[in-house]
Amino acid sequence: MTVHTWPQLDGIAYGGDYNPEQWSRDVWDEDVALMREAGVNFVSVGIFSWALLEPREGEFDFAWLDDLLDLLHAHEIAVDLGTPTASPPAWFYATYPDARVVTEDGTVLGFGSRGMVSHSAPEYRAAIERVAGELARRYADHPAVVLWHVHNEYGAPVSDDYSPHAVAAWRLWLQERYGSLDAVNAAWGTNFWGQRYLEWEHLVAPAVTASVINPAMKLDWARFTDEQLRACYCIERDAIRAHAAQPITTNFMAHQSYNTDLWKWAQEVDVVSDDHYLWSPDPDAHVGLALSADLTRSVARGRPWILMEHSTSAVNWQGRNIAKQPGEMHRNAFTHLGRGADGILFFQWRASRSGAEKFHSAMLPHAGTSSRVFREVTSLGQHLGALTDVRGSRVTADVAVLYDWESLWAQDLEWRPADELGFRERMRAYYERLWRDGVTVDFAHPEDDLSAYRLVVAPASYLLTAAAGENLTRYVADGGTLLVSCFAAVVDEHDAVHAGGFGAPLKTALGLTVEEFLPMRDGEGCVVELDGHELTADVWSEDLVLDGAQVRGTYRGGPVDGAPAITRNTHGDGTGWYVSSRLDVEALAPVLAAVYADAGVKPADRPEGLEIVTRHGEDSDFVVAVNHRAEAAEFPVQGTEMLSDTPVDGMFRLGAGDVAVFRTSPARGGDL
Repeated sequence: MTVHTWPQLDGIAYGGDYNPEQWSRDVWDEDVALMREAGVNFVSVGIFSWALLEPREGEFDFAWLDDLLDLLHAHEIAVDLGTPTASPPAWFYATYPDARVVTEDGTVLGFGSRGMVSHSAPEYRAAIERVAGELARRYADHPAVVLWHVHNEYGAPVSDDYSPHAVAAWRLWLQERYGSLDAVNAAWGTNFWGQRYLEWEHLVAPAVTASVINPAMKLDWARFTDEQLRACYCIERDAIRAHAAQPITTNFMAHQSYNTDLWKWAQEVDVVSDDHYLWSPDPDAHVGLALSADLTRSVARGRPWILMEHSTSAVNWQGRNIAKQPGEMHRNAFTHLGRGADGILFFQWRASRSGAEKFHSAMLPHAGTSSRVFREVTSLGQHLGALTDVRGSRVTADVAVLYDWESLWAQDLEWRPADELGFRERMRAYYERLWRDGVTVDFAHPEDDLSAYRLVVAPASYLLTAAAGENLTRYVADGGTLLVSCFAAVVDEHDAVHAGGFGAPLKTALGLTVEEFLPMRDGEGCVVELDGHELTADVWSEDLVLDGAQVRGTYRGGPVDGAPAITRNTHGDGTGWYVSSRLDVEALAPVLAAVYADAGVKPADRPEGLEIVTRHGEDSDFVVAVNHRAEAAEFPVQGTEMLSDTPVDGMFRLGAGDVAVFRTSPARGGDL
């Protein structure tokens, strides 16, 4: 059996989730005709259909799905066939009540929503293996099926489970990880607060307690939960692979999901796919979108990936669900395309009339084919249809941003020195500065080979292993430029402060350690002077002990008036920069300017809000331009604008809110 690593499609995948079981059979014929009109060539089906596919345990009904797949194939629409295991049916809850999820406070979760049961329950694992295997046995050779889609958004809305099944699995996991109770006690520092364990059966889940739970225990619990979820995925994947050769995926939620370590998950899928939804309270949500797209491409290790879900307009689950403005759907789609996506898909095709998501936008909204949204959906389909040659091209970057889910888990635990200094907050601030400077970035794990990058930025590396510290120190010694933000390299993999103090693993690279953290009261702040700039800082400052580093920025006001705030250290052939306070996106501009000069990185000279990313193909480059501005923007480019098939040789004027894609010569058309 020849296993495929990418869906067998002729162009950019375009479509979305299709849930025809919500509609009468005559609507299906209307749907496929409208899909063809809109340029749809790819849909995901079956994701929430367990109750229909297996109406009683061990009793399967595939007749409706046979009909659907045949209909889609007849209309040249390829299928991403889902396993329905994210929503077990009522009979499962009734038959196996002990498989239900138990929350941190002891609440037992029942039927009537979406979300898996206990990831550790043997009955659930047996059931998902059975349904995935039966689907693969029946449809392995169906010509419509080009991709398998396991489950849906692991970790959302169910991840942590405190049921007896999970606790039993937790004890086994700890035994396999540590080998002995003595090793567990040593890793968790259980002599603190008298938490020492002498019997395995005394190890319980880190549920609700009188005060703060042992942070090392909670960090391991996050690892355990991630591995239990991933084990469920692998059970289904292997059941499918026993029969089918098509590639297999599951939809991630990069930077939006908390409980899955995507560096590890990406190793288990054939194709990386991601769901992304704009966060309405964020007026610059397109920046967060770009962050997630770059992160998805990075966990795919640069390979093309699929945007499995985003919305045509408003979603239904935020406090205030803001509709997308005209043209915003195109901008969102082309940002994903420019940052490596070879598939642009939505949730969902036809808006639901019933259920919890009836107010979620769709490709075919309640307003029908005369609506603005459907017109834009059709226009987007036409545009993507003209970009077949872009497929398979790749994005390259000279700058890497370090991203580690274990550091996220650790930094977001309780009793940190300042709640406002969060992993996601710092990650967004530094990424947004790079985005505004027009610098394309990859994300990387701190223990990755970083030698290909001129600059490595560490916005939120609270947890940094000794191995990662050695890796970053070696990177600097070999000529790299490293920029580290505050509250970094504080703890090891067990959330224990490093021997040698705060920042010890980076002492050689940065030429300093941190003597004390000095958060500021709410409403207080200070100024950091750097190269004639006065940069406003808030929330956080640190008392630095220099050991070779040179002072580049100085505190004025605050707890350490006159002390070093920003430093630069020469180590080997490279430099290590350290920023010891919380600076916002604007204040980071002169900091990054100085760091760029060290690294030989050239920020883009273009109007702010004009997003340009280049994808590199074998024979051509493809420059994707997205104008987020309220006015037109001009920039130089030579090549052919592919959406209009127009030659360009000089300045191109991109209208307010518009998008464009240029085929350029690799010799002339590198990153603009």
